[in-house]
Amino acid sequence: MRSPNETDLTGLQRPVRSKPPLILIVGPTAVGKTEIAIQLAKRLNGEIVSADSRLFYRGMDIGTAKPSREEQARVPHHLIDIANPDEILSLAVFQQKATEAIAEIHARNKLPFLVGGTGQYIRAVTQGWSPPEVKPDERLRDALGKMKEERGLNWLHDKLKGLDPAAAEKIDPRNFRRTIRALEVIMTTGKKFSEQRGQGDSPYHLITIGLTRPREELYRRVDERIEAMYANGLMDEVQSLIARGYSPSLPTMSAIGYRECVQALEGQITVEEAKQLTRRATRVFVRRQANWFKESDPNIAWFRIEDGIISTIEKNIRHLVDF
Repeated sequence: MRSPNETDLTGLQRPVRSKPPLILIVGPTAVGKTEIAIQLAKRLNGEIVSADSRLFYRGMDIGTAKPSREEQARVPHHLIDIANPDEILSLAVFQQKATEAIAEIHARNKLPFLVGGTGQYIRAVTQGWSPPEVKPDERLRDALGKMKEERGLNWLHDKLKGLDPAAAEKIDPRNFRRTIRALEVIMTTGKKFSEQRGQGDSPYHLITIGLTRPREELYRRVDERIEAMYANGLMDEVQSLIARGYSPSLPTMSAIGYRECVQALEGQITVEEAKQLTRRATRVFVRRQANWFKESDPNIAWFRIEDGIISTIEKNIRHLVDF
């Protein structure tokens, strides 16, 4: 059996000229996507479009491991800091903004890199998803929201699991906004949410790079990142957001790391307990990311991160893209 770094892209077809190329960089949280994407974009005259839904929001920097100003200055970045924490960016809006950004990069004769770990956002762009055309039902949403408050977030996700296991598998139980939306679509149409994402041919010639590390090493990096976040002021960041009027009940504030900090600030748990809960939730998230991008997928070339891997990936991309 070949190791990940024996995988290459030379067996894939060269780009169909009617389809512009798009380099997709995927992999679990803390694997190292940011640095590798920046290095590849610099070498290949590229620009980066973020497909990480946590990076959209201004002021949420430490807890999202957002690329620093220095990192963003190395190559152009798009779709970072494009909304306030109380402006929830829908999948359809992201899809439109990402498509526009990619088209602008192509117009500058540069190579677009779509980078992130949020599966549904990536698939919406790369597979031409058409989100279900079901208008929001505020009464139903309010009722589901009340059920969440009365019976807990897990009950709501369990309800989805009973109605549509495929959708539940790919939606984080903590993402109650997405869970409620899936239930809303199911209850309104009588059809499974997972079967209503209209999917067409990709508008791009996709070159998909998967980044991986041994699981033990990945978890160690997760733990180190969380310790660094708290050391660099994550609690202060959350406190500042609340002081600026952003409610702890906002969907954005339920993101991993932020919810635990809120609980610590409210005295429900200690800071050490917040760290432990964040580590646990992040590991669950890592496993959930694997449901979107599987190492068995023949359309993804997986590379284990090690010395010299940037040059190996660059060589493979150059084989498929005309420069």
